[in-house]
Amino acid sequence: MATTVGRAVLTLPAAPLGPENPLPGLRPLDEQHVVDERSRERLPRDMARQVGYEPLRTHLPVRVLDGYGRERRETDFDAIVIENDRLRATVLPGLGGRVHSLFHKPSERELLYRNPVFQPADFALNGAWFSGGLEWNIGATGHTTLSCAPLHAAIVPAPDGGDMVRLWEWERLRDLPFQVDLWLPADSDFLYVGVRIRNPHERTVPTYWWSNIAVPEDEGTRVLAPADEAWHFGYERSLRRVPVPDSHGDGVDRTYPLRGEHPADYFYEVPREARKWIASLDAGGQGLVQTSTDVLRGRKLFLWGAGRGGRRWQQWLTEPGTPGYAEIQAGLARTQLEHVPLEAGAEFSWLEAYGPLAADPGAVHGADWPAARAEAEARLEEALPRARVEAAYEAWRPYADHEPGESLATGSGWGALEVLRAGVKLPGTPFGEATLGEPQEPWLELLRTGTFPSSSSSGEVAPPGPSLVAPHWRDMLETAPAEPLTEYHLGVAQWHAGDVAQAVRSWERGLQVTRSRWPLLRCLAVADRDAGNAGRAADHYAEAFEDLCRERGEGEAWAAATAALGREAIAALLAAGRTDAARGVWQGLPPALRASGRFRLADAQLLAAEGDKEGARAVFDAGFEVPDLREGAEILGEVWAAVSDEPLPDAYDYRMRPAAAE
Repeated sequence: MATTVGRAVLTLPAAPLGPENPLPGLRPLDEQHVVDERSRERLPRDMARQVGYEPLRTHLPVRVLDGYGRERRETDFDAIVIENDRLRATVLPGLGGRVHSLFHKPSERELLYRNPVFQPADFALNGAWFSGGLEWNIGATGHTTLSCAPLHAAIVPAPDGGDMVRLWEWERLRDLPFQVDLWLPADSDFLYVGVRIRNPHERTVPTYWWSNIAVPEDEGTRVLAPADEAWHFGYERSLRRVPVPDSHGDGVDRTYPLRGEHPADYFYEVPREARKWIASLDAGGQGLVQTSTDVLRGRKLFLWGAGRGGRRWQQWLTEPGTPGYAEIQAGLARTQLEHVPLEAGAEFSWLEAYGPLAADPGAVHGADWPAARAEAEARLEEALPRARVEAAYEAWRPYADHEPGESLATGSGWGALEVLRAGVKLPGTPFGEATLGEPQEPWLELLRTGTFPSSSSSGEVAPPGPSLVAPHWRDMLETAPAEPLTEYHLGVAQWHAGDVAQAVRSWERGLQVTRSRWPLLRCLAVADRDAGNAGRAADHYAEAFEDLCRERGEGEAWAAATAALGREAIAALLAAGRTDAARGVWQGLPPALRASGRFRLADAQLLAAEGDKEGARAVFDAGFEVPDLREGAEILGEVWAAVSDEPLPDAYDYRMRPAAAE
C-alpha cells in the first residue's frame, strides 16, 4: 500500500485533566533531577558548565495542571495515523504530539509500550503527564510542559514525494518555536522524524531536548547502546560515572531493567565518532531501535526497578494487570541535567528513525557486552545503514521550510502573539492570528494600546489570567498605567527575572488600591517564605485565604483557586507552628474538597500536629489517594512515620530512593 496520512479517533478510559491552577508558579515544582554540589565538583568541565547553565527559577509563564483525579471514563481523543504496508504510527496531537503506538505489521508487534489508559500524574515540569508511547521533551530538565497540551498539526510534502505530518508549537519556558516532522517512506520499516528548534531572539537561549521512548519490559528485556560507561543518576541526587553493564560492581547487569532495585537513570557515554543508537530487545532478540544523526548525541535508559516503590508507580500510571515498561531516550546533551546554548538566530536540527530490530538472541544476551553491542549494531546497519540516515536528513532539510497544507489540529495562540509582537518570519511553522484566543486578549490589548485591561472581556469577576514574563512583556507592563492587575502581572514578571525587591514593591503597590487582595497577598506570602520569614508568610496566607473565601464565585476556576490556595496556606501555617489556623483553613474548604485525597492527607498532617496520632492513623487505615502526588515525593512515608512505628503499607509506598539515602 502507498503511505497514507489520515484522521482517526482513539477511545481510552481517561481521567479528565481538569482546570489549570490559577496561582502563578513562582517556584518550580520539586524537580528530582538536581545534582548535589559534591557530585558536580567531580564532573568534566563542559558537563558541569551545562549542568549549571540556566536552571529554571520558575515554570512561568506556563500554568500548573493539577486539577485531575483518578476516576476514568471512556474518552475520545483525536488521532493522526501514518501508515504504509510495514508500519502504522498513531499520533495524538492534542497530547503533546505523543506517538501512542508504533505497530509493525509483518511481525504483528507493538514496538512501543502502549498505555491502555490516559491517567495524568505529577511528573511534568508543570504537573500533568502520562506514561507510554514516544514523547518530545523540550524546554528544561524534566518532562515538557506540553505533555498534555495541544500542538499545531498539518500535512506537508515529504522528501520522497508523499505526505508527512508536521507538529509545531511555541515552547514557552524558553520562548523557542520548534517542529517535529514525521513521515513513513513507502515500504519502510522505519518511521523518520525530522526535528528543528529555532532561536528567533537576539540573545543566546538555553535549550533542551530528549525524545523519550516507552518500551515494554519483562525479565528478558535488555537495553543496548554503543557505550562502555554511563553516568548513573539516582534519586538520592548524585551523578557518577560507572562501567556498563555491571554499573555498581555488585555483579548485577542493569542493562536488564528489572534487575535493578530502585528507579535510576543511566546516561550512556557514547563516543563522539560512534553511530548514535539505542535498542530494547526481548529474550528472543526482537524489539525497537532508535537511531539518529549525530547532533542528538545523548542516550539514556530509565528503569523503574523491581522494588516496591517503582512497581507501585507503574501501577499508579496505568491499570492493574498492565505489563511494565522502561524508557530509552535520546537527547542533545550527554545527560538530562544539562542545558545547551542555542545562539541568537541559530537552530538545532537532526533526524531520528524508529523501527523494529531482530538480532541473534544468543549474542544479545551473552555475557560479553562488546559482542552484544556489536551484534545489535550490525543488525541495525543491515536494516538501516548509517549513510541512509544521513542522506534522509539532507533530503529533509529543504522540506523543513515548506508551508503546511491541510490542517489536522490546532495548538495554542501564544506563538501567534509572539510573532505579532516581534514580526519574526518562521517559514514552515505559521502561527496565524486566527489561533489567538481569550487567554491572549489582554496581552494583545497591552501590545496594541500600551494599557493592560483591568478586567476580563466578559466583565465577570474571576481569578487573574495567566502572566507573561519575558523581558519584552515586562518592559510593556512597566510603562503601562499602574492599575492593580497590571501591578500584579508586573510583579510576577519581575519575580521571574530575579528582581525580588521590585516584585514585592509592585505587589504592595497593587495591594493598596485593589478590592481583590488575595492574588497579591499570596504572591507576597511566597516571597516571605523564600526569604525565610515563616511567620509573615503564614500571616499573608491566612489573610489571602480569608479574602478569597469572601470573593469566591461559582465555576471551576474559583474551585481550582480555592484548592490551590488552601493547600499552600495549610502547609505554610503548619510550618509556622500555627496548627489552629491551619485547621481553620481546612474547615473553610468546601466539604467535597475536604473529602478529596489531597486534603485527606492534609487532615492526617493536621491531626498529627494536634497530637492525635490515632486519628491520623485512622485516616491512613480508611484509605485515600493523592492524585497529584509528585514524582519522588516522600510525604506519605514522612507522615506515616510520625504516627506509626509499623512499616509503610504498600498502598502508600512510592519511595524512589534506597532507605539509606532518606
